[in-house]
Amino acid sequence: MLLGILVVLCFIPTADVTENKILVAQHPLLIVANQTATLVCNYTYNGTGKEFRASLHKGTDSSVEVCFISWNTTKISSNSNKEFNCQGYHDKDKVIFSLWNMNANQTDIYFCKIEVMYPPPYVYNEKSNGTVIHVKETPTQIQEPQSAIPLWILAIVTGILALYSMLITAVLINYWAMHNIPGHPWPSLALPLGSICCLWDDVKRNLPLLQL
Repeated sequence: MLLGILVVLCFIPTADVTENKILVAQHPLLIVANQTATLVCNYTYNGTGKEFRASLHKGTDSSVEVCFISWNTTKISSNSNKEFNCQGYHDKDKVIFSLWNMNANQTDIYFCKIEVMYPPPYVYNEKSNGTVIHVKETPTQIQEPQSAIPLWILAIVTGILALYSMLITAVLINYWAMHNIPGHPWPSLALPLGSICCLWDDVKRNLPLLQL
């Protein structure tokens, strides 16, 4: 009886503490406010693989491969889906995926997949819990319409017109003071051309500071 039990135990495979497997851990949530996200895929691997491939997948069914990176002991290569701006980096026991120019439509859950490509056997990680990347909508900045004419030009023109009006008023008052004779009414503004010329000559004689 005892001999039979020992024989059976000999044929039962023992658990291999150095089982060839990959475990991946991701942060559960990333909030993106500046259109840029950095997703870190931490992994543990206790096998002897020499050539690896890591990829980032979008959606609950991982149907969209966003980008990937592959590496071995001497070479690293990376590629991105044309609908995304993504770059992958490998650093010891983690893979970092950097995404930029993201938009709100790209809000979804993202999964890391790490594979041992060589030597056999082919190994990849079980699906992790993933990372939800929430891309906030960029607020639209409404620019106030600018005036076709700068304000400082309007201020200068207004000042010149005001000064010109004051000058004309001073000239008329001075003319009236010089020609006001008791009993005579205010001189008519509808002066003939010769009278206007005389008026201007009088102004230049009596107001030398206003000479042009």
